[in-house]
Amino acid sequence: MTDNNSNIAIAMVAGESSGDLLASRLLSGLRPHLPDAPMYGIGGAKMAEYGFVSGWPMEKLSVHGFFEALANYREIKGIQIALRDRLLVEKPSVFIGVDAPDFNFGLEAQLREAGIPTVHFIGPSIWAWRGGRIKKIKRAASHMLVIFPFEEDIYRKAGIPVTYVGHPLAQVIPMEPDVAAARSALGLPATGRVVAILPGSRMGELKYNTIAFVQAAKILAQRDPGMRFVAPMAGEKQRKFFSELVAEAGLQDLPIQLLDGQSHTAMAAADGVLVASGTASLEVALYKKPMVIAYKMMRASWEIMRHMSYQPWIGLPNILAREFLVPELLQHNATPQALADALWTQLEDPARQAMLRQRFTEMHHTLLRDTAGESAQAVLQVIEQNRKQHQR
Repeated sequence: MTDNNSNIAIAMVAGESSGDLLASRLLSGLRPHLPDAPMYGIGGAKMAEYGFVSGWPMEKLSVHGFFEALANYREIKGIQIALRDRLLVEKPSVFIGVDAPDFNFGLEAQLREAGIPTVHFIGPSIWAWRGGRIKKIKRAASHMLVIFPFEEDIYRKAGIPVTYVGHPLAQVIPMEPDVAAARSALGLPATGRVVAILPGSRMGELKYNTIAFVQAAKILAQRDPGMRFVAPMAGEKQRKFFSELVAEAGLQDLPIQLLDGQSHTAMAAADGVLVASGTASLEVALYKKPMVIAYKMMRASWEIMRHMSYQPWIGLPNILAREFLVPELLQHNATPQALADALWTQLEDPARQAMLRQRFTEMHHTLLRDTAGESAQAVLQVIEQNRKQHQR
């Protein structure tokens, strides 16, 4: 990187809480190199800690499922167009799309065509759902930053510049979680079983997963009356919606301790976790906990999604392991009884718990890199290469 960094500006988009966390790790690596550079676009509170300015609430992009996204299409498309028009005028030094592939790839393609270099941080699940996406990525991204080792080969074969930077969460999460400290922080007893309930951070995920998860917790409480339950909520809106769903289902008598954020503390404190598929399932694995991965969505969306899979796993721990290390219960199979039985089996099997700890520890070591530093260096190199091209 040259010493002339005064005219550098970074534009970014992250679309949900997991993207906000991942993007904040990248910003933590960039800020020391670019202490005064404007960093703006769409992001969340963790990105704001590094001076990032969001022009729209990040939650506007946090929808899932084909038909759910369709219902919000006009507003999301309007945001995308407004941001695109601003960036085409201001021409930032680089645009970084953090996850949110359906929003970011279309934006990246237009910006790249206008001469703005584009970096995409976090490869989409082309290895899980939509294999045809690789051509779209090649048009959109000047450079890919990937967080799983097996992804490098996918992009290299497609002729897309790529850097494996490890998973940011592998640095954030301790190799050996402090269970006692986590329980103390949450006011939980040092002994007795604790189960964390994580139905998702998006409103659509809460809508479809909450009742089955809480009903499963009720079954588990009947088997072990001393069991405690904690449910971290991504925000006040999610907390209110979760409580409304539980009350409507007549399950409010089950004592569930709702937490404001603190998902990592909940995972550290838990003996087992009911978790929606997504980044949270990898976080649970990094905390070395038994889990059941589940996912439910609108039926029409499910009928489309299930035909796109070309491998047997959807949970990140299982994808990385290339086997069903932990149970996956999807859509109609994610019944309260099945969820409760699958988690109870693991809670009652010390040998299986020990095996999972070992496998998840190996996984943690594989994903551990200086993600903030390596991803920041890759972004700075993209900026420098683009600068040299324009000087020719």
